[in-house]
Amino acid sequence: MTSTTQNKTIFQNKGFRKILAAVFWIGLWQLAYLTVKQEILIVSPVRVLQRLFELSQSTEFWLTAFLSMLRILEGFLLGVIFGCVLAVLTSVSRMMYEIFYPVISIIKATPVASFIILALVWIPSPHVPSFTSFLMVTPIVWANVVNGIKKTDRNLLQMAAVYRFGLARTVKRIYLPSAMPYFTAACTTGMGLAWKAGIAAEVLAVTPLSIGRQIYNSKIYIETDNLFAWTVVVIGMSVVLEFLMVRLMKKVGEKYNVVQ
Repeated sequence: MTSTTQNKTIFQNKGFRKILAAVFWIGLWQLAYLTVKQEILIVSPVRVLQRLFELSQSTEFWLTAFLSMLRILEGFLLGVIFGCVLAVLTSVSRMMYEIFYPVISIIKATPVASFIILALVWIPSPHVPSFTSFLMVTPIVWANVVNGIKKTDRNLLQMAAVYRFGLARTVKRIYLPSAMPYFTAACTTGMGLAWKAGIAAEVLAVTPLSIGRQIYNSKIYIETDNLFAWTVVVIGMSVVLEFLMVRLMKKVGEKYNVVQ
């Protein structure tokens, strides 16, 4: 095998390409740090790793990250469940669609900050991040699942009626394979939105024992290394949870013979 062929084989490896992309962006980050040379504006990757290591030595760090994750996952899961139920209802009933469509449109168009501030008036501060994540995820799941149901092959539905599949078998064999790719895409997008909205809610609500509170404190005390470190924590947790969620969906799809 020639060196050119070996290079092509290496670059075809998905894992290697991801590592290369990560190295590129970290290198760009380091270059920006060396250009600015002011840690109050931008911190080096090495300093962020050092600060992460220092923070990880305390129990409060792990408790803060865990509680923030719980709040955001609570809102995300509620949004997924409510979005799916709403999608089914609005798909089978035109009247239900006309009732809920304006509400979904308003939620999609309203700035996240407006919901957070309103939520602070209605509900206790610790529940604001979950509520905000719920509101951001619901429209995404609803729109995607409705689209998946609408795209179901009508010929397959006619076949199911002829062979008398019944409701349960029709849902499992026809509707699920049609809607699952849309549902997976909705959950992937929704997970990122849930983290963004949830952390923003924690910042504005100054929620005790939360990543948002730590980010808020970093801004108040101009601790840029803390700000970068906690931001890395948010990104890392979001990526890991999204990866686990996609793997779980694939397993569920394989179990019920749903091709994604």
